[in-house]
Amino acid sequence: MIRKRSVSLHGHRTSFSLEDAFFEEIKTIAGKRATSLASLLSEIDETREPDVNLSSAVRLFVLDDLKARLGE
Repeated sequence: MIRKRSVSLHGHRTSFSLEDAFFEEIKTIAGKRATSLASLLSEIDETREPDVNLSSAVRLFVLDDLKARLGE
């Protein structure tokens, strides 16, 4: 199920929509990196292409992380 999430990035609130499975995985990745979810989302937000929305950027980040763990 897709849910709307809210987070503070760079001092202001923003929202993004994400499936539960992707949200759980991004939280797991943050934990493995010993960083907060907000910090990881800020990193993703800062490095995403201007034409890619935050929801898509998070999904792509999770996909890239999975591919890296699988050795691709």
